[in-house]
Amino acid sequence: MNQTLKREVGLFGAVMLGLGSILGTGVFVSIGIAAGITGPSVIIAIVLAAFVATCNALSSAQLAASHAVSGGAYEYGYKYLHPTLGFTAGWMFLCAKSASAATGALGFAGYLLQPFDSDDTLTRTLIAAVTCLVMTGIVLGGIRRSNVTNTVIVSFTLLSLLVLVAMCLPKMGSGETSNFEPFFASDDQTPWGKTQALLQATALMFVAYTGYGRIATLGEEVHEPRKTIPRAIVVTLIVSASLYLLVGIVSVGTVGTRALEEATLAKAAPLEVVATMLGMPAIKWMVWAGAMTAMLGVLLNLVLGLSRVLLAMGRRGDMPKATAKLNAEGTTPTVAVIAVGLFMTGLVFLGDVKTTWSFSAFTVLTYYAINNLAALQLGKEQQLYPKFFPICGLGSCLFLGYWVDWQIWFTGLGLIIAGLIWHHLRQRMITKTA
Repeated sequence: MNQTLKREVGLFGAVMLGLGSILGTGVFVSIGIAAGITGPSVIIAIVLAAFVATCNALSSAQLAASHAVSGGAYEYGYKYLHPTLGFTAGWMFLCAKSASAATGALGFAGYLLQPFDSDDTLTRTLIAAVTCLVMTGIVLGGIRRSNVTNTVIVSFTLLSLLVLVAMCLPKMGSGETSNFEPFFASDDQTPWGKTQALLQATALMFVAYTGYGRIATLGEEVHEPRKTIPRAIVVTLIVSASLYLLVGIVSVGTVGTRALEEATLAKAAPLEVVATMLGMPAIKWMVWAGAMTAMLGVLLNLVLGLSRVLLAMGRRGDMPKATAKLNAEGTTPTVAVIAVGLFMTGLVFLGDVKTTWSFSAFTVLTYYAINNLAALQLGKEQQLYPKFFPICGLGSCLFLGYWVDWQIWFTGLGLIIAGLIWHHLRQRMITKTA
């Protein structure tokens, strides 16, 4: 008989977990990556990505409310679609969010090294690896301790972002618009090239919103999940979209997209350039500290979400049964937490934030396509929102996935095939021993 996790998270805690997963790599790193691809029109990419995320979020909310167990789209795929699709969703989630975690760890290390003016890749990579291991240790302490740590982190992150926006607004009010010209500043200035760049940037920015899914993966630990999860997801998305838009506008207006891109690729720290341009040391240090706390929040929540999906996969036999074991208090899947922590640490050694983030985009779009497909199978009594949202979410995920770099496409497809081979062999093994 499978052990179940204790319900220890309320509405406020769920919102904080969602914000902790969103307000990190997305706002402090990925805006710089997307700005380098499409120029000032990254602002449009932020809005388009928010719309796609809303459709996906509402699908996640009603699925989590109707089937409140750990595992997210992995469990929904199994229950409403087919075991193969369920496994694919879980496998893609593990790949996507592990890549996001590696990006967050590298971002943390990049901001941490700013006061030392260091561009050394090896040092940054080693710091990122140690950070992954430390966050894994915190999650091993249980969801309650993790949630308290997360609330402190999110509060400081929100404060630092709001102060940065407030300090940049006077510069924006001076009427200087040169940093917004040309608005579509892709490498290929043909209409097709501009469109392609905008859609690629939208795909990358969509990943920055998907932290709300962490709330759904914790469905087994939330009080009154049918009420709490939909509310928490909607609140989380509204707050994060508003902040992304504000930060995107003031960042582009203050330093321009080329400076954002260069800072992202060299140091994974684009907002540090914005804060430096203001010429106010106190603001620079606050953004520096806020960025680091944000990255820590992302890592903390990714270890939580990844371990819960691995727990669900272990329960069904898609992963070794040891990953389904809880600690004595029933608060932590110990083996699952350690496993994802080590996997994240390994991915850090890729060392390239653009590669890890682009890979995350492909895999997370696949994951949410299955999520929306599962939402379309809900009966009328289980539907909280019109079918328009999962239909739009499914179409958007499939469409945006097409615009990710082709190298990432082949890597992602190779991983899907490898995962399905593992799934087939694992199921045959279980059948023989049954």
